[in-house]
Amino acid sequence: MKCFFVLRLSEHSERSSLVLRHHTKEHHMPYLWLKSFHLICMVAWFAGLFYIFRLFVYHAKHQANAELARVYSEMEYKLIYMIMHPAMAFTITFGVLLLRANPELWHAHWLHTKLTAVILLMAYQFYAGHVQRSFAKGRYILSERACRIINEVPTILLIAIVILAVVKP
Repeated sequence: MKCFFVLRLSEHSERSSLVLRHHTKEHHMPYLWLKSFHLICMVAWFAGLFYIFRLFVYHAKHQANAELARVYSEMEYKLIYMIMHPAMAFTITFGVLLLRANPELWHAHWLHTKLTAVILLMAYQFYAGHVQRSFAKGRYILSERACRIINEVPTILLIAIVILAVVKP
């Protein structure tokens, strides 16, 4: 059995306290496995989020070439529905399981902001599905330049999510 001290800090330093906690390796292992799978799924999800609007850039650029447009539509469809949707679902599932395993996180303000960023990522992904369906029908609702700009959204949200999850401001 391992024994370690946890420094519990509050907003007012005079209320900070040092707490002795006993934890066994077995106590942490299920949580660490959940966290590992959450991160693995998140990486797969972000790979798709980073790539989908890049595909739209090239699709919009080559819209006059019917064969290329067909190939891009197929690639976009497969990326969204075979990679991104399952990765998003598993990321969220493992995130919910982490919250169930550690319910005191619900009281952390940083978590509320992180969850807002995750909801924005979900909206971004569903919007990508809308764009994909429009492009597949030959309705180019976005220009190449607009796709390039929108492509930066997941990077900004990833930076926010990582800082929130690691620094916990």
